[in-house]
Amino acid sequence: MSPPNPSPLDGVAPLAMTEAGAFDAARVDALLAPLADARATLLAVSGGPDSTALLVMAAEWAGRSGASLYAATVDHALRAASAAEAAAVAELCRRLGVPHATLVWTGAKPATRLQERAREARYRLLVAHAEAIGADRIATAHHLDDQAETVLFRLIRGSGVAGLAGMAPETERDGVILSRPLLSLAKADLVAFCRAREVAFADDPSNADPAYARTRLRALMGALALEGLTAEGLARLARRAAEASQALDRAADEAEARLGDGPIDARALFALPIAIVQRVLLRRIAVAGGQDESRIALEKIEALAARLAAAAAAGRPCAANVGGALARLTAKGRLGFAKEPERRTSRPR
Repeated sequence: MSPPNPSPLDGVAPLAMTEAGAFDAARVDALLAPLADARATLLAVSGGPDSTALLVMAAEWAGRSGASLYAATVDHALRAASAAEAAAVAELCRRLGVPHATLVWTGAKPATRLQERAREARYRLLVAHAEAIGADRIATAHHLDDQAETVLFRLIRGSGVAGLAGMAPETERDGVILSRPLLSLAKADLVAFCRAREVAFADDPSNADPAYARTRLRALMGALALEGLTAEGLARLARRAAEASQALDRAADEAEARLGDGPIDARALFALPIAIVQRVLLRRIAVAGGQDESRIALEKIEALAARLAAAAAAGRPCAANVGGALARLTAKGRLGFAKEPERRTSRPR
């Protein structure tokens, strides 16, 4: 770790900052209140300023609340310094009285989509460790700037309302709740907190590598802010998109209740607003194909909806494979969904 004014935490002053965006015990308690009902919380701590701030805040909050905390650092083994950074986090956790584990991503590393696959590996390791120690919640240090970058990234990719909602404060993954209690805080606040507390943190050089889309978006954010599109503005867009998405989900719930289980009346389905049609199709496809909804591209659902609507209007049958599922429309207008049949790899002789 490369510390700004490093010092041991033993005997430091109680949590307090007097500048703008000040932190005190009451504010930290409010930020971490969503973790209070957890059986135990596993903190994902990389050693950077964001997760280091979360660790220190959570340790002091646990001292006041009696909450059960653990911490883990995922060492992706992609940089020579990563093992030392994990060891520094382990030492900080020892001083704070938080049990810590280093989880190493072993095996050959992919040549493409490295950040995406590293992220998948990170969550897979964290969820497995949470299950092993009996933690039902994982807390990450995603913050306001992360949210803004996520929304901007999805905006560029043409995401729908659900995508523009960005990261939710809480989501579920493999039976474990993922909590993001710091989404309302800017990265600068977390860096300032660490410096005010004289707590060391690491700087990951990959965060400045323009080979990664996130780094390029981070640079773009500065230019956009000069035109008025700030991180706060993008976070506000995410909140409003989340509210709209929630309303559409409720309308889709009501539509599904009317349509019933099993094959549905395509005419009744396509009489609904297209955003509701797409949600119903997405849900049915995800269930039939055994996939997470977030892994099925909106473009595929849009194309499927258009194809099925045209066939239903013409009174002709139609079948399509999407997201591991088969959607089949009969000439009589009944629309059913089943798992996509396995494809033959070779023709029988």
